Amino acid sequence: MRVSHNFSAEFDDDNLIAAAGLVPVMLLAESAGLSDLVEEFVTVAGSAGANAAVKVPALVAGMVAGADSISDMDLLRHGGMGRAFTARRAPTTLGTHLRGYTFGHVRQLDAINSRLLIALTARVPGLVRGAEGMAYLDIDDTIRQTHGYAKQGAGYGYNKVKGLNALVATVSTPLAAPVIAAIRLRKGSVKSPRGAHRMIAEAMATARKAGAGGQITGRADSAFYQHDVIAALRRTGAYFSITARMDAGVVAAISQIPEEAWVGIKYPESIWDEAEQRWISDAEVAEIPYTAFTSRKKADHVTARLIVRRVKRLNPATATGEQDGLFTAYRYHAVFTDSPLSMLEAEAAHRDHAIIEQVIADLKNGPLAHCPSGVFTANSAWAVLAAIAFNLTRAAGVLASKFHARARTATIRAHLIAVPARIANRARSWLLHLPRNWPWQPDWETLFDAASSPRPRAA
Repeated sequence: MRVSHNFSAEFDDDNLIAAAGLVPVMLLAESAGLSDLVEEFVTVAGSAGANAAVKVPALVAGMVAGADSISDMDLLRHGGMGRAFTARRAPTTLGTHLRGYTFGHVRQLDAINSRLLIALTARVPGLVRGAEGMAYLDIDDTIRQTHGYAKQGAGYGYNKVKGLNALVATVSTPLAAPVIAAIRLRKGSVKSPRGAHRMIAEAMATARKAGAGGQITGRADSAFYQHDVIAALRRTGAYFSITARMDAGVVAAISQIPEEAWVGIKYPESIWDEAEQRWISDAEVAEIPYTAFTSRKKADHVTARLIVRRVKRLNPATATGEQDGLFTAYRYHAVFTDSPLSMLEAEAAHRDHAIIEQVIADLKNGPLAHCPSGVFTANSAWAVLAAIAFNLTRAAGVLASKFHARARTATIRAHLIAVPARIANRARSWLLHLPRNWPWQPDWETLFDAASSPRPRAA
């Protein structure tokens, strides 16, 4: 492809907008009650808190369109955006609003995120499709790297990177991509499980109200292998599936598994043996009953299944120093769970916990590319607004097409949000002229029609 002519350029069209997809997305947000929720809950004092019902949706809209800093909110003020949206605010005004938040105000945004997600599931039933049968609550944390000395709360975390720590809880089903039920920004030096039991209780309540009325399993990695996390899941009526740390008790339990108990699973480079009707694989799975947290009082002991996957080491020499040669030939990965699924199903379901890593990657590729303020509570509010923007983008994708229902938020943004358009007035209403032959025109039109309709879309 080559440029066909000599060009010159002028920025002089007052009727063009670069993100026409914001129109249906913000229609969807309004129909789900975003502005009303802000009016009800946000009580930021003084001039910083004035017109919060305008400023909060503006911040969310900017994030949906791709803003990852406060100054990027200027993208809401170009061309014909003043015709498409009312009461826009300058980035400096939005930054002042964020800096007016206290921890209590951030918790108000948490309440909005929860209620908006519940409203979106009613407005877009496919958002958590299948949740009435089976759903998963995944929890994980990540470090958002920061630079300089002006960031409140920044510190060195578990990965030796200086930054702030975000704890994220998502809800997904075998049929639906994850949505963010809760998010909390913490100091960079905090340990992963701190406050996780409280977030689990809140996220589980949101999941139930959003339609997860069936079996729910909470999944997490070994950083959350502790009694408080499992107890919090059990109090909500959920099952647990937590990666077990390889402590002395777990190693001793694995050593008791007889060789004939190991079952091959479908894994990279595995081969199906027709004669024996089984997979011949370098990966095998076995299980054994196990009681965890025996160092605590007896009432805190938890007895469940230890499901172990072992994979042959490519270079056994790297395992020198392992106890009794147990880990010389194999690498072991143990999952502590009370899941009612069969051993192979439970092990495969736990591996799907990695789905939350994609959510975290999407956040870091979008609004959480930066923690844009030096004020910790402003960054905390920014993180919650990023979750709201993520859920709105996911809901828009579900309305648009089956492909976009599971696509990354960056893909949804490129296909459906960042669509250029020219605004014209026709018959006393505004008309969007979009590019001819836009590859995702049917999906965009489906989203626009569904978001404009006052009725919930049929499942």
